[in-house]
Amino acid sequence: MLLLLFISLSLLLLVPLLFFFCFFLTADGDFTLMSKRHVKREEIEDKVVWITGASRGIGEVLAKQLASLGAKLILSARNEAELERVKKQLTGKHAPDEVKILPLDLASGEDSLREAVEKAESFFFGAGVDYMIHNAAYERPVTFNINVLGTISLTRLLATLMLKRGRGHFVVMSSAAGKVPTPGQAVYSASKFALNGYFQSLRSELCKKGIKITIVCPGPIETKGYGVTTSARKGSEVKLKHVSSERCAELTIIAATHGLKEAWISDQPVLAVMYVVQYMPTIGYWLMDKIGGRRVEVAAQKGNTYSWSLLFGKKKP
Repeated sequence: MLLLLFISLSLLLLVPLLFFFCFFLTADGDFTLMSKRHVKREEIEDKVVWITGASRGIGEVLAKQLASLGAKLILSARNEAELERVKKQLTGKHAPDEVKILPLDLASGEDSLREAVEKAESFFFGAGVDYMIHNAAYERPVTFNINVLGTISLTRLLATLMLKRGRGHFVVMSSAAGKVPTPGQAVYSASKFALNGYFQSLRSELCKKGIKITIVCPGPIETKGYGVTTSARKGSEVKLKHVSSERCAELTIIAATHGLKEAWISDQPVLAVMYVVQYMPTIGYWLMDKIGGRRVEVAAQKGNTYSWSLLFGKKKP
């Protein structure tokens, strides 16, 4: 009788644990983000959304999805022709005719950024910016003026006006490289850690004044025209499977409309590493030290820097 009871209790515990494990293996976001499931359209429709880095990649996909949700869009990047191309492809309640193009170079200095903020605030009959999506960034070469300093300057200028209205939401496209050590990308990682530190602190300063901040930390993302490839034997290429830019944009909008403070978007093994570093840092840093040298070598060979083999592969003689 006791044996049957023990087996029954074990099964009751095992089933949810197996479900949890399977869910985690197939998840492409953190547990809180995955629990939200759907975009809250009412948080986006008829809101003014300003996107930097909107001419390609995740920024372009965000523009398409937000337009379809009824947002009033302001698109910024350095290349005006590319912004016009994106605008023509948008469809929605306020797109493409009402979409505003605002060319912007985050490295152009504070006076230029102040002028851009004034223009953005004047659009849509002076409604003001509801969402500022900081998406502009460089991975190679890393430019702190764009990745960090320009983004901070733009935020400070716009936050002043948001505070006067008592509302506003910054959505920051950071990176998993801003949460965990990233061997082979130390300077890029430093720029993302800097962004995370600034916006986490700013949120604590302004959260009781109507200002929200959502920091999104994607791992490797498959962007159209910029897919990740890795070298195989004899120079052939193998396509790697990562979270698509469409899925990344969708999860970003879900995180923002639910007011999440931070969201992680990635497949495995990056998502697992983020959890280990966050909640078991000693083990996490040991793990990153173990793979660091191999990852730098693989990156130099344009190989798969996100493979499990970095941890379990054989050592070189």
